[in-house]
Amino acid sequence: MTLNRRFTPISLLMLSINGMVGSAWLFAPLYAAKIAGSAAVIAWLIGGIATAIIALTFAELSVLFPVAGGTAQIPQISHGTFTSFIVSWIAWLSALTMAPIEVQAILQYASTYFISLVHIESGIPILTGIGMVWATLLMLTFCVINVVSYKGLVRFNFILFVFKVVVIVLTVIVLIKTSFHTTNFSGLAPTAFSGTGWQAILTAVASGGVAFAFTGFKHGVELAGETTKLAVALPLAIVGSVVSCLILYIGLQIAFIGALSQTALTNGWQHVSFLGDAGPFAGLAAGLGLAWLVKLLYIDAVVSPSGAALIYVTSTARILYAMSQIGYLPRWLQLLNKQNFPVAAIMVNFILGMFLFLPLPGWQAMVSFLVSGMVISYAMGPIALLCMRAEMPNVKRHFRLPAAKIICPLAFYFCNLLSYWCGWDTIYKLAIAMAVGIVFFAIACLRGRLLVPGLGLKSGLWMAPYLAGLVLISYLGSFGGKNVIPFGWDFLVIGIFSILILYLAVKNRASAHELTIDQRLAAISTF
Repeated sequence: MTLNRRFTPISLLMLSINGMVGSAWLFAPLYAAKIAGSAAVIAWLIGGIATAIIALTFAELSVLFPVAGGTAQIPQISHGTFTSFIVSWIAWLSALTMAPIEVQAILQYASTYFISLVHIESGIPILTGIGMVWATLLMLTFCVINVVSYKGLVRFNFILFVFKVVVIVLTVIVLIKTSFHTTNFSGLAPTAFSGTGWQAILTAVASGGVAFAFTGFKHGVELAGETTKLAVALPLAIVGSVVSCLILYIGLQIAFIGALSQTALTNGWQHVSFLGDAGPFAGLAAGLGLAWLVKLLYIDAVVSPSGAALIYVTSTARILYAMSQIGYLPRWLQLLNKQNFPVAAIMVNFILGMFLFLPLPGWQAMVSFLVSGMVISYAMGPIALLCMRAEMPNVKRHFRLPAAKIICPLAFYFCNLLSYWCGWDTIYKLAIAMAVGIVFFAIACLRGRLLVPGLGLKSGLWMAPYLAGLVLISYLGSFGGKNVIPFGWDFLVIGIFSILILYLAVKNRASAHELTIDQRLAAISTF
């Protein structure tokens, strides 16, 4: 059996937006403002524009190769098995944590009324035994919705989508109308014209939840194998979701900054806080006497993470399904139910996701790790696009990215900057995760599980200097590193590094004599 093509352009767009608008909008405006002050608005512009440019490269690739689990499949086509495994391993590991984090966010908000769900250890909210029971029920519910009915998934997604967007728009309008202090934006220009200010802005992009808020754009890539009207649906979902959410997020950030009282800013932006775990917007609404909005925001604090968790269960299963198709993981993970949903992959992700509740240190602490892992998979978009332009110059493209030779290097540069801005404390943990993945790859090779010809070691050699270079630059850099490479100069260093790696990656692509495009596509479609 194969996956059915069932997602329409509109349903895929709503799925992508729903997956993007999770707990991030409830937390990120506060964390970004604490790091960058009123210049957090600039951080959202940078994050949104950078993500949109990266997303454009995936739009062409996903239309050209409409396969399930594109994160694993596209690198397999362009660079072979080894590169595909590294990219898909990191992407899957990052995506796997998303549903548990959103469930944890739901229970953390719910604990305001049901205190038995969470207890605090060293300032970190930890689920209690009762909380773990509810976490299991929520995770299982999202899995059941994914497995049982496509119509149920789409209808539930539509309800969540409408509710979340309405609440966000209503929150922005009400806060601006009720309380808006233009003096709160007086520090925007000074911050934007100073070196330390820009460092704070860029830190907010990576660690304040800004880049994290846009990670959902790849749901369209993972679900391309189940989508109709590809030329319209995929660009609309992949790029349209980023643009739509950028508008919502900027509105939220402006409303949040403007609504803060001068008392809240007495000790500086970094000390802005709210009692309890209500979140910044519920805290603002309570301070302004908007009781009805507080109740609505409490409801949305459950609904928003629920929608994102539901969609991540959907797309993360496709990454695991694709990894099984290629042979990295056992073939039984390709098992489909009567509805042609990858039920085995969904249930494995559920079990592993439950184990992740124990070591997670909370929402904000996980953001940088997730972003650093995700942008490694993002980097394959511009690389693979240039490779396919060289390998398949005469193939008709139903969606063709204009000025690809300019946009692709720029997108790759943005990916490396986002990774670097996450800081050394995050990058070294990512390096450990990559090392663990290589051990699993070696085991798959030794057991003869790989179902595609060749390991692609030659075409994947560029991965070694790329990953090692990211780690080294982060260690020597000014974002938590040794500051050997001072702020400002690091842009130049990463720029030169990006150009060199991009050249190596395209030059060492899996060429036609090594394994033809048709063979690679056949290998993907037959397993």
